[in-house]
Amino acid sequence: MEDTKVRESVPIGVIGTGSRLPERQVGNTEVGAPAGVDDAWIVRKTGIRHRRWADPGEATSDLAADAGRAALERAGISPADLSFVVVATSTPDSPQPPTATAVAEMVGATPDTAAFDLNAVCSGFVFALSVVQRALSASGGGYALVIGADVYSRILDPADRRTVVLFGDGAGAAVLGPVPRGRGLLATRLSSSGAHRDLIRVPAGGSRRPASEATLAGGEHYFRMDGRGVRDFVSEHVPPAVRAFLKDSGVGEADIAHLVPHQANGHMVDGLARGLGLPVARVHTTVREYGNTGAASIPVTLDAAVRSGAVHPGDTVLLTGFGGGMASGFALMRW
Repeated sequence: MEDTKVRESVPIGVIGTGSRLPERQVGNTEVGAPAGVDDAWIVRKTGIRHRRWADPGEATSDLAADAGRAALERAGISPADLSFVVVATSTPDSPQPPTATAVAEMVGATPDTAAFDLNAVCSGFVFALSVVQRALSASGGGYALVIGADVYSRILDPADRRTVVLFGDGAGAAVLGPVPRGRGLLATRLSSSGAHRDLIRVPAGGSRRPASEATLAGGEHYFRMDGRGVRDFVSEHVPPAVRAFLKDSGVGEADIAHLVPHQANGHMVDGLARGLGLPVARVHTTVREYGNTGAASIPVTLDAAVRSGAVHPGDTVLLTGFGGGMASGFALMRW
């Protein structure tokens, strides 16, 4: 487990957010028919009513760049001022080069900007926030664009009702930069349970099982998930880990004004919120309209909360990410 509290001399926080969802809205009837399920079944099992899927000409970098531009505009920061562009994704444009290099060029960052991808699946945005915050703080400040973006519709098996009904595409972004003392990222905690890594996977297409006629014929390039195993892992491990994180950070559960969880499944989000027992926190969700957008789900939901006017200066915000790996990432911010 990796655990850090922000004690450096330069406080770093989120100074602008942005998001981009594809235009195409996919309803439960459309997505459920090939999988043999209907709208009522999907709503009962997941709480999801719609999701957005990218058009054939749209890739992860396209959504990420649009979200990044929106975040930069709201932050009032020029792309030329960025030290880092980081894209958290498990559905990159291609295995290499990093999708972040395309995004950096698309938003207008200079060649001096360090651009790289980070893959912690659905926890990726929180992992990237933690890594970039420390890099900026240790170097005395500066600005960074951190994006969570995924296009899961390209790796879903249309006949697999366990996965195809859950996932949507999207991108959410945050600009990090110096903030007044007492604000910004207060603490983060990152952890991974490799023993549970097979709960969420794409079996083939990498160096262990390269692409072949056999893997393609077997559908091994599709996303696979043990939904029951994921649910059990989250319910058993995440609430006590969050409570320990808050205790170690010196923040009371009643001090949390906003909870922004990974939008895995509508019912799972509701259960997690009940399990955490945060007495006054407003729980922000987008899963019912956008589905599970992977690494994009937390920044998309954070952006929606900010743009709605719900988050005010001085509010304490808790981000809780969990997903493949099995990786968990928690971040505590004072807005």
